[in-house]
Amino acid sequence: MADKVQDYANHRRFQPLYHYVAMPILVANVGFEIAHTLRYPTWLSAWRVLFAAGLVAGLLVARSMVLIVQNRLIGLEMRLRLLAMLPPEQRARISDLRLGQLIALRFAGDAELPALVERCLAGQLSKPDDIKREIRDWRPDYVRA
Repeated sequence: MADKVQDYANHRRFQPLYHYVAMPILVANVGFEIAHTLRYPTWLSAWRVLFAAGLVAGLLVARSMVLIVQNRLIGLEMRLRLLAMLPPEQRARISDLRLGQLIALRFAGDAELPALVERCLAGQLSKPDDIKREIRDWRPDYVRA
């Protein structure tokens, strides 16, 4: 599990191998290849720039796909949680919540979730960051991509 309690200030997830190793190395490689191509312009050096940029693009797309699947799964999880927790009049409006709102609401504790959902449906909380800032009983999510 985690060493410290998760809250709004520290809930963002960093993958050390992605954020601090792979991406910096590949971005630096693009820079080195561009510098090399400017000094020694050949078709091969131009190809190496394109290849280096393709590696960065591939890593970004792979990460993006993982996050898209994660967000879809969180949306499904939250819809099921809301079906079990909300009163019938709110249950009928679960489909009115946007994916970003559902993703932010996952951090809300059970006791405050219905009130936050009501505020979202009333248009008072539309941005995910606004929702997360309103949460008082933080429900941590340590299992994320």
